[in-house]
Amino acid sequence: MDIILLLHALILGVVEGLTEFLPVSSTGHLILVGDLLQFNNERGKLFEIVIQSGAILAVCWEYRTKLGQVLGGLHRTASARRFVLNISIAFLPLAILGLAFGKAIKAHLFQPIPVALAFIIGAFIILWAEKRPHKIKVENVDDMKAMDALKLGIAQAFALVPGTSRSGATIIGGLLFGLSRKAATEFSFFLAIPTLMIATLYEVYKERALLNVDDVGLWTVGFVFAFLSAFLCVRWLLRYISNHDFTVFAWYRIVFGIIVLATWKFELVDWTSH
Repeated sequence: MDIILLLHALILGVVEGLTEFLPVSSTGHLILVGDLLQFNNERGKLFEIVIQSGAILAVCWEYRTKLGQVLGGLHRTASARRFVLNISIAFLPLAILGLAFGKAIKAHLFQPIPVALAFIIGAFIILWAEKRPHKIKVENVDDMKAMDALKLGIAQAFALVPGTSRSGATIIGGLLFGLSRKAATEFSFFLAIPTLMIATLYEVYKERALLNVDDVGLWTVGFVFAFLSAFLCVRWLLRYISNHDFTVFAWYRIVFGIIVLATWKFELVDWTSH
């Protein structure tokens, strides 16, 4: 196995894990980093899909007690059934719109410059949302109603635009719709499980012709480092939000987006040719 490819797999795995659950867009980062590493061909895109499962596993492990209680209580408790119903409702908008417009979005927006613009626009939305007074109506994920879940599902659907951030759209949407910071963040984590799992299985099936046993080493390295970095990131974020807001991520997005646009404008990096 080419050591350079394994290094690329390690880098992309860490990028996936660190950015999947932060409001900074993992897809946007993977597109940009993959572009720099010249690993954004069809093989590279399939790799990026596969390693999402590492990030999913990290959330499942972190919340294994909660998930076990839900699965074990489906036939016994109304709260477990309501939890599963809310996740199902929130998943639907992105699934429906993704099937309808996913191909067109990938054809036109999965490029560095549109991603950089989405980074900056999304940052100003975060800044605006954080300046508004927060009227908390839902303190805990278990207190959410079906309408709350639908609103967050609609918010998550904006993440079909690469660079927007799935977690960012869901979390900021939660704050706007009256969820506490902790409830919005945790619901984003839980919603990621079916969203990323189904998207991964669907894309792998659709691109099955690209599956190659020679790539197992790449996938393994990417999966392991995506899991480890996502696990650390989830734990850090839960501690962070107890005393901080998301403003710092907005400024990060602005700086990152400007760097990409500036390097393109002054021809320091020919993003569009990679």
